[in-house]
Amino acid sequence: MNRKHYLTLAVFCLLTPGHGHAGPYDGVYKQTANAECSLVGADGGSLKIAESIFYGVEVECRMTNPVDINDMDATIYTMECSGEGQTWTERAIMMIDAQDPGIYMIWDGYAFRYDLCEEGEY
Repeated sequence: MNRKHYLTLAVFCLLTPGHGHAGPYDGVYKQTANAECSLVGADGGSLKIAESIFYGVEVECRMTNPVDINDMDATIYTMECSGEGQTWTERAIMMIDAQDPGIYMIWDGYAFRYDLCEEGEY
């Protein structure tokens, strides 16, 4: 390949959004133990994180400005959220559960643990 082909390939890779760029927290998670994994964003359903976007119940948050927490499998994000006709920004910590497939999500004053939905469940 000559230099022109390498540059074309590099530009293509930079401009192609989301392909093969799964984040460490990407997945579908149960809101409760009995949650229906196929109902993303619905009460009693599931939450989804894909390509740095958190999809919750009537809310969508872009997960920006990630900062890894030293010596932990955790990241602090700026959550740029919108839902129900409003927009807001908050900070949240995402952390992988070290014992079971799932994550912890910590907002100011609130902590949640979500089990990972298995692939056939959604």
